[in-house]
Amino acid sequence: MNVELIGSWAGLVWNALDGVESLNLKQVKKATKLKEKELYAAMGWLGREGKLNIIEEEKDLVLSLVK
Repeated sequence: MNVELIGSWAGLVWNALDGVESLNLKQVKKATKLKEKELYAAMGWLGREGKLNIIEEEKDLVLSLVK
């Protein structure tokens, strides 16, 4: 796993969230077709860049882009 690959996964997550208010983890996984570890790596990338909001809601994670 290299940095460029994680960056491309982050782009998939960003595109899935662009234009929607929020998605839960299962919805993002389905939209991006990423494996769980790939999704978490992408979330870390976007979180580190300050582009991702992550909220725990009823034992699920809800993701949205920072506006």
